[in-house]
Amino acid sequence: MSQLQVRHDWKREEIEALFALPMNDLLFKAHSIHREVYDPNEVQISRLLSIKTGACPEDCKYCPQSARYDTGLEKERLLAMETVLTEARSAKAAGASRFCMGAAWRNPKDKDMPYLKQMVQEVKALGMETCMTLGMLSAEQANELADAGLDYYNHNLDTSPEYYGDVITTRTYQNRLDTLSHVRASGMKVCSGGIVGMGEKATDRAGLLQQLANLPQHPDSVPINMLVKVAGTPFEKLDDLDPLEFVRTIAVARILMPKSRVRLSAGRENMTDELQAMCFFAGANSIFYGCKLLTTPNPEESDDMGLFRRLGLRPEQGAAATIDDEQAVLAKAAAHQDKASAPFYDAAAL
Repeated sequence: MSQLQVRHDWKREEIEALFALPMNDLLFKAHSIHREVYDPNEVQISRLLSIKTGACPEDCKYCPQSARYDTGLEKERLLAMETVLTEARSAKAAGASRFCMGAAWRNPKDKDMPYLKQMVQEVKALGMETCMTLGMLSAEQANELADAGLDYYNHNLDTSPEYYGDVITTRTYQNRLDTLSHVRASGMKVCSGGIVGMGEKATDRAGLLQQLANLPQHPDSVPINMLVKVAGTPFEKLDDLDPLEFVRTIAVARILMPKSRVRLSAGRENMTDELQAMCFFAGANSIFYGCKLLTTPNPEESDDMGLFRRLGLRPEQGAAATIDDEQAVLAKAAAHQDKASAPFYDAAAL
């Protein structure tokens, strides 16, 4: 009998009851649902690139890119087009089917929109899905990006409404929900998830997933991040989350949003292979691939491919490539980059 339910009316107590299930029962339920929708041995590979780093005006207590914290991060301007395309080409050769571009902004400026739209179009011309995370969007900006062909827009809710004020004060929860509404209305697909291990309670993890599952449409992608504690941020000395609580979060996300891709995002560098294997069994079927996520470390590509081989997993159909293929393209990209112009884009030059 199918356990799959696509609902948008989950109550908090129902979700907390799922979190409280014996681990074997929870994993069985989540894995059974996962198999109904997806090939359990196939994992989507995405690459994430910081196209504009540092000096963000927001005060997110987990983020090394905030201008309010001394994390030693050097501010960088918006990357030049050829720099972005070089990264996209190497990502595709390494097996990535989606290329995500992130900028440390509160929101994009109108003067940068033509350049961002061109970036979308040129990455799509390589045959990849495109995703951006640029902060808050107006309805007009969402429509512009959709018209340019952007497939996905990422804007995380981060945590529950109740705990949100302990994490961020410079934008409201409603600001985030409004951006997701603009993205849906534009026709783009929503990528939205959160971060666990920020000192929240189990009820807050349930609250985050309730918010995501009760959106008018489930997000197409749900990234679940484990906090990466960065020196200089207010959250650098928080206690570690029990890894099994992370697995429970993945499993409950799979149950609540059975047709969404559940992505293992930040924090994998500090996860054992065994923990990641449990997450894949619990319903995770997407990862960010590459040695860095924006500014935080991520497993080496060869380590991920080695883990895939040991677990009998494979990149999503049509996205597979060998490590040898990747190294060849990286060498070619490096040679091409030597000939490229300045690595940063100057909006004033438009």
